[in-house]
Amino acid sequence: MDKIVIKIADVNERDGIYKLRHTIYAVELGQHKTNPEEQLKDSIDDINTYIIAKIDDQIAGFVSITPPGGSYGLDKYVSRDEFPFIYDNMYEGRLFSVLKPYRTTNVALLLFFGVLRFVESRKGDRIMTIGREDLVDFYEKTGLINLNKSIISGAVEFKLLYALVTDIRKKIAVYENILKRIKNKVDWQLDFPMIEEKTCYHGGAFFNALGHRFETLEKSDSVISADVLDAWFSPADEVIQTLTEYLPFALRTSPPTYAEGLVEAISEYRGVNTDCILTGAGSSALIYQVFPHIVHKTSKVLIIEPSYGEYAHILEEVIGCQVTRMYLSRQDGYVLNIEELEKKLKFGFDLVVLINPNNPTGIYTQSDLLQKVMDNAPAHTLFWIDETYIEYAGLSCSLEKYAAQSENCIVCKSMSKVYALSGVRSGYIVTGSKRIQYLKKFSPPWAVSLPAQIASVKALENPEYYRKMYDMTAVLRQQLHAQLENLGLFDITTGVINSILCHCKPGLIQADTLVEEARKSNLFIRNVISMNKGSQKSVVRISVKSQEINEQIISILKNIAGKRV
Repeated sequence: MDKIVIKIADVNERDGIYKLRHTIYAVELGQHKTNPEEQLKDSIDDINTYIIAKIDDQIAGFVSITPPGGSYGLDKYVSRDEFPFIYDNMYEGRLFSVLKPYRTTNVALLLFFGVLRFVESRKGDRIMTIGREDLVDFYEKTGLINLNKSIISGAVEFKLLYALVTDIRKKIAVYENILKRIKNKVDWQLDFPMIEEKTCYHGGAFFNALGHRFETLEKSDSVISADVLDAWFSPADEVIQTLTEYLPFALRTSPPTYAEGLVEAISEYRGVNTDCILTGAGSSALIYQVFPHIVHKTSKVLIIEPSYGEYAHILEEVIGCQVTRMYLSRQDGYVLNIEELEKKLKFGFDLVVLINPNNPTGIYTQSDLLQKVMDNAPAHTLFWIDETYIEYAGLSCSLEKYAAQSENCIVCKSMSKVYALSGVRSGYIVTGSKRIQYLKKFSPPWAVSLPAQIASVKALENPEYYRKMYDMTAVLRQQLHAQLENLGLFDITTGVINSILCHCKPGLIQADTLVEEARKSNLFIRNVISMNKGSQKSVVRISVKSQEINEQIISILKNIAGKRV
């Protein structure tokens, strides 16, 4: 027997599922009437996601997952007024089915974990299902609670079952040992790990096509990595020329201990004193380098979401802070509501984390508005302003100079994205000199590699080149926006950064299905629902690339759209 494949069902596999549903639920169980088409579908199929198990290329089992924000299959049988407490950020598992030849295998276990991990990766809080009465014991073993609500459908009686995701996780933790034992017999193709890992999910799935040991780098030209926000353009010529000429030296030589030359270059080109700058191996490294020394378990932290997922991860999972979220509204164009923010600050947060321009929305908040907020905030509230993409809005928009003179603001700057240096990792923070002196005590020596230091200095010395690239990015973004809109699949949100946020139109395609279909053509795009716990929509983020690659993206998506629109 081949490995058990666990994956999102594609269009063809969905057709197979509809036929199997007819066989199981109409012919075998008598829940529904048989029909000449020998298929069973309903309106929920327009918004749901199917996870399937396949053995020897045959469907062995399947389960449907319905996200929050729309209709549920349950709505046909139960009024929402009867059990109002179950609906908050709730995912519905439906049609949990394992075909007869595979009921003695691990298919059922893998499908159930697929549902759990799917909901966890989307920050869902609750799972509900209606299970056959004769299978209630199975469901209860997974942590689901029988609400003693009987539902009759055709010749079949069901029970309503429900649980918090956290309670299910505690109940079935023991089954993870089984998963670990059978891991080598499973081909897990979902975009989150089979066994929960306390790490933050990021893009970069395209490395699955290149090989994690880089054995097929020659495929890099045929893989479209639109799931990450790496620059579409190359570093400045001087960066490449210098590294090429001195690469053996740069690889074998230890770098300046605390990137002193890079600090001087940042000071010169950014107009802030050297004693207000601390370098690190990119913004993510700086987050882990700094946060444990500015907040602790009892700290109250406000995060503006949607957001870069690493912030919630370190604050909740690593440090254990008390985190409150303020959600940007799609109805308001994801524009930061300054008045609402000022009201929340009255609760006395120790730290506020804000990305400007925002990732993934790309929306920029004027720096003078943020400055006023910080000037009027409680004295003990510290602001962490992530300006990874600020150059796309304009360098004059940065709050670096303000932060250098401030006691309550830290600006975090990545050089990886906007200088096309993601592969070498380089970044820095700017804040008052006293705080920098304190944080230096916890900063490791040689944190920024010599290739990264050389590349960063040469990049800073070529501002005109990069300014042209930012201007060209804006043109490419506008063109890609128009092309994506013409596909008819999305409602578009465009900001100032090198990506576009695409809300999948209800009834056409779900983000998970779109991501899966695109990967078949080596196009990797990002399902961003995991970046926003409050989101209940199907949303993908697509990075801006060169004109040629953007056209390839549109061509692939057009083929997918042709099956939907």
